Amino acid sequence: MTKYIIRRLVEMALTLFIIATATFFLLEAVPGDPLTQRADRLPEQSRAALYERYGLDRPVMERYLTQMNNMLHGDFGESFVYAGQTVSGLLKDRLPVSARLGIQQMLLGVSVGLLLGILAATHARSPIDYAVVGLSVLLISVPHLVFGLLLQKVFAGTLKWFPTIGWPTGKDLWLGGWKYTVLPTLTGCFSYIATYARLLKTSMLDVINQDYVLTAESKGLSRGAIVRRHILRNSFIPVMTQLPMSVAMCITGSFFIESIFSIPGIGQYYVTAVQNQDLSIVLGETVLLALLYIVVLFITDVLYVVVDPRISMPGTSSR
Repeated sequence: MTKYIIRRLVEMALTLFIIATATFFLLEAVPGDPLTQRADRLPEQSRAALYERYGLDRPVMERYLTQMNNMLHGDFGESFVYAGQTVSGLLKDRLPVSARLGIQQMLLGVSVGLLLGILAATHARSPIDYAVVGLSVLLISVPHLVFGLLLQKVFAGTLKWFPTIGWPTGKDLWLGGWKYTVLPTLTGCFSYIATYARLLKTSMLDVINQDYVLTAESKGLSRGAIVRRHILRNSFIPVMTQLPMSVAMCITGSFFIESIFSIPGIGQYYVTAVQNQDLSIVLGETVLLALLYIVVLFITDVLYVVVDPRISMPGTSSR
């Protein structure tokens, strides 16, 4: 177990190093730089001083080594576009916004998706099953952008039930301003509904044909008891391993949704930083988001063992 954890930690560190390196050089390969528009309006001396301040007057390899050394000490640098803005400050101000949006989307989407999956599996090959499958295909096929614009058009524009853009701030950041969160939450929850409905339905249909389910039926257990005690419990193994990735996705923000509804979250700022070639912010966010996903993948491996005792980690003995 200890050897496995150490090996995974080494792999995680190596993966982060590769991601950071690739991101840095890809950003450097893009024509132009983030200071071009600001520097073009300045005298030559001021222009040189500006480039020297941000280190853009130095060779690429020197800047790469400096950036990597700073990142090892937790310093991801300062924004090239917005003076004084750092990755740490960005996360402090904008991550809670993205987290609330993502959590609401996940809770609603996963809950509805699991209910639809159970409904489809227990009514296999019936109109209910076909309706759930058709709805899942529709929800997973249509992009968030289309759903967001459609909801804005109908519920904000025509019916005027909800505001078109905006997000609660201050004391309402976590538990208030619900009217601003309804449309973005609905827009983002559809993919969760489709994913978990199909996932749980498929898993339940596999479990239904297992011998222990047939044995339970032969003992005279009711259909409801069989579903609760035997089918659902074993069907949730793939669901439990998918949930950590959903948590990671909900925390990192919905890039397009935040842009559509003008939500001041980390996703919207990330898109803006890419457009402005804000190298430090893009690199810092990319590495931090990659770290989040890598940690989530490790937790997923552990959940396999917790949920299914038949699975053992390398270096441990299974009984």
